[in-house]
Amino acid sequence: AGNCKQEMLQKKNAVLVDGVILNGPIMDSKAGEKFVEEACKIIMEEVIQKADDVTEKVCEWRAPETLKQILDLEMRDTGESHQKLLQLCRDVIQYSVKTSHPRFFNQLYAGIDYYSLAARFITEALNPSVYTYEVSPVFLLVEEAVIKKMIEFIGWEEGDGIFNPGGSVSNMYAMNLARYRFCPEIKEKGLSGLPRLVLFTSEECHYSMKKAASFLGIGTENVYFIKTDERGKMIPEELEKQVQRARKEGSAPFLVCATAGTTVLGAFDPLDKIADICEKHGLWLHVDASWGGSALISRKHCRLLHGIHRADSVAWNPHKMLLAGIQCCALLVKDNSGLLKNCYSAKAAYLFQQDKFYDVSYDTGDKSIQCSRRPDAFKFWLMWKALGTTGLEERVNRALALARYCLTILNPEYANICFWYIPPSLRKMEDGPEFWQKLHQVAPIIKERMMKKGSMMLGYQPHRGKVNFFRQVVISPQVSREDMDFLLDEIELLAKDL
Repeated sequence: AGNCKQEMLQKKNAVLVDGVILNGPIMDSKAGEKFVEEACKIIMEEVIQKADDVTEKVCEWRAPETLKQILDLEMRDTGESHQKLLQLCRDVIQYSVKTSHPRFFNQLYAGIDYYSLAARFITEALNPSVYTYEVSPVFLLVEEAVIKKMIEFIGWEEGDGIFNPGGSVSNMYAMNLARYRFCPEIKEKGLSGLPRLVLFTSEECHYSMKKAASFLGIGTENVYFIKTDERGKMIPEELEKQVQRARKEGSAPFLVCATAGTTVLGAFDPLDKIADICEKHGLWLHVDASWGGSALISRKHCRLLHGIHRADSVAWNPHKMLLAGIQCCALLVKDNSGLLKNCYSAKAAYLFQQDKFYDVSYDTGDKSIQCSRRPDAFKFWLMWKALGTTGLEERVNRALALARYCLTILNPEYANICFWYIPPSLRKMEDGPEFWQKLHQVAPIIKERMMKKGSMMLGYQPHRGKVNFFRQVVISPQVSREDMDFLLDEIELLAKDL
């Protein structure tokens, strides 16, 4: 080894520092390029080309301990061979859930968009961070263009926004922004001396509202949950009562969060009536449209969000209904006076110098709580360029039409289809506690059987006094009427002995 090092030093006229040869690259570029080429071939063959093949399994189920052995998760002192690494790539794909499968109905995301996927390949290869124009010129301009277009669909004449990691983070941004507007001194002085701040949201809100209240030091006890009707919509009269109650208690109300597309039932709060109350009491109105915001693209279904233009902020996740790819989430703000930047800016001198040779207003990173930030808007932008607004609208309309095809008695408001399956043994049983207790056990058994068979995937849950029921979410453009029929037939097949 010593002779080899000496030979290298003489041959390359190398510079040696602390025993490390500094000449030339340390990576084997040719080998790396070959590996990437072969790995991409595996992705194409095993993921992309099989995306709409219903004969493939949604999931090749293995128990955790078994899967640990298959994947050989141990990291070692020496690297593995390329062939071993390629086999690991195949194994990861084989044993992962195929969310692009037409019969994956489990989550509020599904399917594959080829343009968005290509955009992800590009951004992963370029590895940019979106905070200053000098390091991310294209992606900052793309984000600006996408935010401007999304703001148009909300109905604002102007506004601001930022892409961030998830609807939960968008809701936290909005909560903090509303608090900052209510008491700007909190940025420097902190929580001490503040009154008891109170916010309002519905019983059906996303759990991130409680997390945000906890994270920001507001406290979960200061989140007032407003009653909803039988469809899961916030009742405005109950909101009015709770706001008045908070004021009588000496608290300081500052925020109302309405939901446009609840997680379980897919309900849309009456935004216009809620906005009236917010206007009356001087409260910030945030609309969590993470799930339902994409209905704004549809001329037929945008009525679901009637009144959203009166909101102060909106969370909207194109990675859900529009298939922009996880993660692709925007917080949009009506204020265009710099409120977002004033709230979050830390003015890092090593990043946001004011004497740069270009227009520093394009250095938008100081609006974010992050430093490094992914160019998530690019996925949405390239897909939008490819499909046009009419193509995106078609996706929304088709998904909602499929949902209505499945249910004709009580039409779902959005793409969430919630139902019980009554197995043969319970069909003649009288309604009562024993019936509901037995029915509660049905969905988990069927879920286990479908996962182990790999034929499809949809979720279940109890909800507000109701025993376990299935929630089917329709999103993917690959889903057909035949897939909807298959799901019902497959449940019947899996549960015929129950």
